[in-house]
Amino acid sequence: MEENNKHNSLKVVVVDDSDFSRSIVIKMLKAENFNVVGEAASAASALQVIKDKKPHVVITDIVMPEISGIELTERINQDFDDIYVIVISSLSQEHVVLEAIGAGAADFIAKPINQQQLVDSLDKIISQIKKDSL
Repeated sequence: MEENNKHNSLKVVVVDDSDFSRSIVIKMLKAENFNVVGEAASAASALQVIKDKKPHVVITDIVMPEISGIELTERINQDFDDIYVIVISSLSQEHVVLEAIGAGAADFIAKPINQQQLVDSLDKIISQIKKDSL
């Protein structure tokens, strides 16, 4: 029960230009009782959703039209102090992972997404938020 409450208190926004991929991530999050407060199909619309919903975590794909997930990660880290970013992508070469981490991503998860890996990543962020708020 405590686990569900811990998950439910974490506000998450999911960003992916693929409706299918976005819906899979949201379904995984909801199955684990995470509080999905918004979603966006582009980085530009994601920035507005982030301003409106004030999530703890943004989960973003890399390959998107106009603004990439890497650029979105950089913008989030510039404009918001307390939002963690998890980058997800089918591009999992080392240089791509390093670029995402270098942009300020808290974690990188390769597609296809493993639900337990996603939960573990979010649980680490919850622990970090608790540490930061002490």
